[in-house]
Amino acid sequence: MNEVSGGFVQPYNKKLKSFSQTLRSNMTDAEQHLWQRLRNKQIADVQFYRQKPLLTFIADFYCPKAKLVIELDGSQHFEAEHQFKDAERDAELAAIGIKVIRFDDRQVLMETEAVLEVIYSEVMSRMKNSNPSQPPFSKGRNQSGGQLQFIEIN
Repeated sequence: MNEVSGGFVQPYNKKLKSFSQTLRSNMTDAEQHLWQRLRNKQIADVQFYRQKPLLTFIADFYCPKAKLVIELDGSQHFEAEHQFKDAERDAELAAIGIKVIRFDDRQVLMETEAVLEVIYSEVMSRMKNSNPSQPPFSKGRNQSGGQLQFIEIN
């Protein structure tokens, strides 16, 4: 597998790529609203992608570093047929280590801060569990991002 943005490239149906590009141009109000808060690494300094093909699905939002999918569900997802399909999809993604969390559109639009808190908590939990022995400093940088300096002591 190839490494991408701290995660790994996940398998997907190549035929979904053009459809995912179309979806990115036609996001729902709730998707646009949440995207404004996820983009540019605003949550835990991790990258999210929108309308990301994974397996045979297109995820609303995907964070490869946390192996986390965020799905926004419109009213049709409350119907039994959609709930069954959603459960199947979630199970297939779980089989490759990806967790799916779901919010309905109303939650995203009316309870944005609560939604963001859940997303942040899930991202932090998944990253902590996937990198339990990660050192506090990496690549010669201190916590504030500056280069570490070594002082010779005589």
